[in-house]
Amino acid sequence: MPNILYLHGFASSPDSRKGRFFLERFSSMGADVHIPELVTGTFEKTTLSAQREVVERAAAEIRPSLIVGSSLGGYLAALHASRHPELRCGIVLLAPAFDFVRHWADRLGKSCIDAWKQEGTLSVYHYGEQGMSPLGYRFYQDAQQFEPSPSVRQPVLIFHGKYDDVVDPAVSMEFARKNPDVELELLDSDHQLLNVLQPMWERTLHFCRRIEPFPLPGTYSGA
Repeated sequence: MPNILYLHGFASSPDSRKGRFFLERFSSMGADVHIPELVTGTFEKTTLSAQREVVERAAAEIRPSLIVGSSLGGYLAALHASRHPELRCGIVLLAPAFDFVRHWADRLGKSCIDAWKQEGTLSVYHYGEQGMSPLGYRFYQDAQQFEPSPSVRQPVLIFHGKYDDVVDPAVSMEFARKNPDVELELLDSDHQLLNVLQPMWERTLHFCRRIEPFPLPGTYSGA
């Protein structure tokens, strides 16, 4: 049976709504879906480097046929694929957070970034915990070492909401322009993409069927 690796978004959790949706759909077809907790230790001390290590270990263990990544998880999926050009799997990205360091700098502004650096933490909303949580400045500092838009050789399917005000759809358009095997679906949705879960699922199945060797034991017709 195929192994699916799902990477949740920033300040989210393995119990996210999109994660559960894909877990249920793929599991109903006999696939094994793995959704690791990307934050090891405390959220305050997390870094992109540490989350990349989680992805590396999970991918090495299960050897996924498909990697699905949401928002920051999508960026992590692309970073992983770029560092493993030999990897034979499909990549599905949900509103991937490409160029997120520049985006954060623009969104927060220099004064907020400077205060974050001086105080050591920034209070952000944690969707998994449904409340505000401190995030260490090291997260922002560490992330600056990574390229904003990775180059990948694997086949990639991207879903991005036309009305996404968290991650500009333009970053996915640029990624699709510069990489050789990318299908981009711009949808009538926002960053969450919750109103288009079923269309994304159906399109993902179509994408999977064209990837070799991606074994799908059956089909799912449920809503």
